[in-house]
Amino acid sequence: MTPTPSADPTMDAITTAVTLGREGDVIRAREELLAIWADIGVLGDPFHRCTLAHYLADLYAAPATSLIWDVRALDAADALTDERAHEHDESLQVAGFYPSLHLNIADDLRRLSAFEEATEHIGRAEERAAALPVGAYGDMIRAGIGGVAAAITARDTAPRTTSPNLAASE
Repeated sequence: MTPTPSADPTMDAITTAVTLGREGDVIRAREELLAIWADIGVLGDPFHRCTLAHYLADLYAAPATSLIWDVRALDAADALTDERAHEHDESLQVAGFYPSLHLNIADDLRRLSAFEEATEHIGRAEERAAALPVGAYGDMIRAGIGGVAAAITARDTAPRTTSPNLAASE
């Protein structure tokens, strides 16, 4: 299924690449997202950087590589405004991005046995969970926060079966 073109060709390209990854073409999705990243650069539009880095992290099975992209997504979110997010979708609130971003960083850190740091980020995800929308997405992130928190407590470094980067190959 091809996404409907929008007024934002960069987001269209990101969406197309993410779709490739979700359909199993991880290598091509990663290549396309990396090419877009090279075009927008580290100082480009924060919405593009946040979205791209967030999804690109999911395309790496190695937690250290995933962490690099998850931190980039968090950094971009810190530069993002609700007004910019609304240009893409009026319902988006930047505050709602943070639970997922901190969850992903906590999970990467947990898998790297950095349990103190993981605990800090899962705490931030929990603190910001009230900003999550009601519904399937919010429920999924809240469940992820609970699952990663339990794995941190258990000092478990195994990939979660619900992790989006579980199927990614290096």
